[in-house]
Amino acid sequence: MKHLQIGTGLAALGVAAVLLAGAHGMRSEAGYSTLGPGFVPLVVAALLALCGVLLLREALTGGFRLFEDEVMGIAPNWRGFAWVSAGLLLTALLITRIGFVLTCTLLFALAARGFRQSEGQRVSVAQSARDLGIGLLLTLPVFHLFTRALGVSLPALLGNAWI
Repeated sequence: MKHLQIGTGLAALGVAAVLLAGAHGMRSEAGYSTLGPGFVPLVVAALLALCGVLLLREALTGGFRLFEDEVMGIAPNWRGFAWVSAGLLLTALLITRIGFVLTCTLLFALAARGFRQSEGQRVSVAQSARDLGIGLLLTLPVFHLFTRALGVSLPALLGNAWI
Protein backbone atom coordinates (compact mmCIF):
# COMPACT_ATOMS: atom_id res chain seq x y z
CA MET A 1 0.00 0.00 0.00
CA LYS A 2 2.85 2.38 0.79
CA HIS A 3 4.17 2.22 -2.79
CA LEU A 4 0.75 3.31 -4.10
CA GLN A 5 0.76 6.27 -1.75
CA ILE A 6 4.24 7.28 -2.88
CA GLY A 7 3.07 6.86 -6.49
CA THR A 8 0.18 9.22 -5.81
CA GLY A 9 2.56 11.93 -4.62
CA LEU A 10 4.89 11.38 -7.57
CA ALA A 11 1.97 11.46 -10.01
CA ALA A 12 0.82 14.81 -8.60
CA LEU A 13 4.36 16.15 -9.00
CA GLY A 14 4.48 14.82 -12.57
CA VAL A 15 1.23 16.52 -13.54
CA ALA A 16 2.48 19.72 -11.92
CA ALA A 17 5.65 19.53 -14.01
CA VAL A 18 3.64 19.11 -17.22
CA LEU A 19 1.43 22.08 -16.29
CA LEU A 20 4.49 24.15 -15.49
CA ALA A 21 6.06 23.33 -18.86
CA GLY A 22 2.82 24.24 -20.61
CA ALA A 23 2.50 27.52 -18.71
CA HIS A 24 6.02 28.54 -19.68
CA GLY A 25 5.29 27.73 -23.32
CA MET A 26 2.45 30.28 -23.56
CA ARG A 27 3.23 33.59 -25.23
CA SER A 28 2.86 36.48 -22.81
CA GLU A 29 1.40 38.85 -25.41
CA ALA A 30 -1.62 36.56 -25.86
CA GLY A 31 -3.19 37.64 -22.57
CA TYR A 32 -5.76 40.29 -21.71
CA SER A 33 -3.79 41.89 -18.88
CA THR A 34 -0.30 42.18 -17.48
CA LEU A 35 -0.49 38.71 -15.91
CA GLY A 36 -0.69 36.84 -19.21
CA PRO A 37 -2.37 33.53 -20.07
CA GLY A 38 0.20 31.39 -18.26
CA PHE A 39 -0.53 32.86 -14.83
CA VAL A 40 -3.41 30.59 -13.79
CA PRO A 41 -1.75 27.38 -15.04
CA LEU A 42 1.39 28.46 -13.16
CA VAL A 43 -0.58 28.93 -9.93
CA VAL A 44 -2.36 25.59 -10.40
CA ALA A 45 0.99 23.87 -11.09
CA ALA A 46 2.51 25.39 -7.95
CA LEU A 47 -0.43 24.32 -5.78
CA LEU A 48 -0.43 20.83 -7.29
CA ALA A 49 3.31 20.55 -6.67
CA LEU A 50 2.75 21.56 -3.05
CA CYS A 51 0.06 18.86 -2.75
CA GLY A 52 2.45 16.33 -4.30
CA VAL A 53 5.19 17.21 -1.81
CA LEU A 54 2.75 16.96 1.11
CA LEU A 55 1.47 13.59 -0.17
CA LEU A 56 5.02 12.30 -0.43
CA ARG A 57 5.80 13.50 3.07
CA GLU A 58 2.75 11.69 4.42
CA ALA A 59 3.57 8.49 2.53
CA LEU A 60 7.21 8.47 3.65
CA THR A 61 6.50 9.26 7.30
CA GLY A 62 4.00 6.52 8.08
CA GLY A 63 1.42 6.53 5.31
CA PHE A 64 -1.76 8.49 4.81
CA ARG A 65 -2.91 8.93 8.40
CA LEU A 66 -6.47 10.04 7.73
CA PHE A 67 -7.08 7.45 5.03
CA GLU A 68 -10.24 5.54 5.84
CA ASP A 69 -9.73 1.79 6.06
CA GLU A 70 -13.30 1.21 4.93
CA VAL A 71 -12.38 2.26 1.41
CA MET A 72 -9.95 -0.62 1.07
CA GLY A 73 -12.70 -3.25 0.96
CA ILE A 74 -14.96 -1.49 -1.53
CA ALA A 75 -14.70 -2.58 -5.15
CA PRO A 76 -14.70 0.17 -7.77
CA ASN A 77 -17.96 0.81 -9.56
CA TRP A 78 -16.97 0.37 -13.18
CA ARG A 79 -20.41 1.16 -14.60
CA GLY A 80 -20.45 4.58 -12.94
CA PHE A 81 -16.88 5.17 -14.08
CA ALA A 82 -17.87 4.20 -17.63
CA TRP A 83 -20.74 6.72 -17.71
CA VAL A 84 -18.56 9.58 -16.48
CA SER A 85 -15.77 8.59 -18.88
CA ALA A 86 -18.23 8.40 -21.76
CA GLY A 87 -19.36 11.94 -20.94
CA LEU A 88 -15.78 13.23 -21.02
CA LEU A 89 -14.93 11.41 -24.24
CA LEU A 90 -18.12 12.49 -25.99
CA THR A 91 -17.38 16.08 -24.96
CA ALA A 92 -14.00 15.89 -26.65
CA LEU A 93 -15.52 14.34 -29.78
CA LEU A 94 -18.66 16.46 -30.12
CA ILE A 95 -17.85 19.97 -28.90
CA THR A 96 -16.87 21.27 -32.35
CA ARG A 97 -19.79 19.48 -34.03
CA ILE A 98 -22.78 20.29 -31.82
CA GLY A 99 -21.40 23.20 -29.80
CA PHE A 100 -20.53 23.99 -26.21
CA VAL A 101 -24.05 24.13 -24.79
CA LEU A 102 -25.35 20.79 -26.05
CA THR A 103 -22.05 19.03 -25.36
CA CYS A 104 -21.82 20.27 -21.77
CA THR A 105 -25.49 19.47 -21.22
CA LEU A 106 -24.80 15.90 -22.29
CA LEU A 107 -21.68 15.78 -20.10
CA PHE A 108 -23.67 16.88 -17.06
CA ALA A 109 -26.39 14.27 -17.65
CA LEU A 110 -23.94 11.41 -18.19
CA ALA A 111 -21.84 12.38 -15.16
CA ALA A 112 -24.95 12.61 -12.97
CA ARG A 113 -26.02 9.14 -14.16
CA GLY A 114 -22.56 7.76 -13.41
CA PHE A 115 -22.49 9.23 -9.92
CA ARG A 116 -25.98 7.92 -9.17
CA GLN A 117 -25.02 4.45 -10.34
CA SER A 118 -21.83 4.53 -8.28
CA GLU A 119 -24.01 5.11 -5.20
CA GLY A 120 -26.21 2.15 -6.12
CA GLN A 121 -29.22 4.21 -7.15
CA ARG A 122 -31.44 3.22 -10.04
CA VAL A 123 -31.62 5.79 -12.81
CA SER A 124 -34.98 6.40 -14.44
CA VAL A 125 -35.79 8.02 -17.75
CA ALA A 126 -37.42 10.90 -15.87
CA GLN A 127 -34.24 11.51 -13.87
CA SER A 128 -32.15 11.46 -17.04
CA ALA A 129 -34.50 13.97 -18.68
CA ARG A 130 -34.34 16.16 -15.58
CA ASP A 131 -30.53 15.97 -15.62
CA LEU A 132 -30.51 17.09 -19.25
CA GLY A 133 -32.71 20.05 -18.30
CA ILE A 134 -30.53 20.99 -15.33
CA GLY A 135 -27.43 20.68 -17.49
CA LEU A 136 -28.96 22.99 -20.07
CA LEU A 137 -29.98 25.52 -17.43
CA LEU A 138 -26.46 25.51 -15.99
CA THR A 139 -24.68 25.65 -19.33
CA LEU A 140 -26.64 28.44 -21.05
CA PRO A 141 -25.59 31.18 -18.60
CA VAL A 142 -21.98 29.98 -18.68
CA PHE A 143 -21.97 30.12 -22.49
CA HIS A 144 -23.54 33.57 -22.41
CA LEU A 145 -21.05 34.82 -19.80
CA PHE A 146 -18.02 33.60 -21.70
CA THR A 147 -19.13 34.66 -25.19
CA ARG A 148 -20.90 37.94 -24.44
CA ALA A 149 -19.32 39.30 -21.25
CA LEU A 150 -15.76 37.96 -21.54
CA GLY A 151 -15.51 37.80 -25.32
CA VAL A 152 -14.23 34.22 -25.32
CA SER A 153 -15.08 32.25 -28.43
CA LEU A 154 -16.80 28.96 -27.62
CA PRO A 155 -18.08 26.52 -30.24
CA ALA A 156 -21.73 27.20 -31.00
CA LEU A 157 -24.27 25.10 -32.88
CA LEU A 158 -26.09 28.03 -34.48
CA GLY A 159 -23.47 30.63 -35.25
CA ASN A 160 -23.69 33.56 -32.85
CA ALA A 161 -26.86 32.40 -31.09
CA TRP A 162 -27.42 31.19 -27.53
CA ILE A 163 -26.69 27.60 -28.44
